[in-house]
Amino acid sequence: MLNTYFRVIVGFMVLLSVVLTVYVNPNWMWFTVFIGVNLIQSAFTKWCLLETILVKLGVKKEGGSCKSC
Repeated sequence: MLNTYFRVIVGFMVLLSVVLTVYVNPNWMWFTVFIGVNLIQSAFTKWCLLETILVKLGVKKEGGSCKSC
């Protein structure tokens, strides 16, 4: 379940940042860069802030986590 929430939230944030970049200000592309860097960082450190937040909100870890993304 955690993996599903993670993918939906990250996908939404990427799409949102692209829309904001096109219609508001090109500097919103840095938000997309931030998301990408965090995904790469979590692959090496096995720690993900979004996962920590979702677990504290009560999302079950069954079915994987963003550590395996």
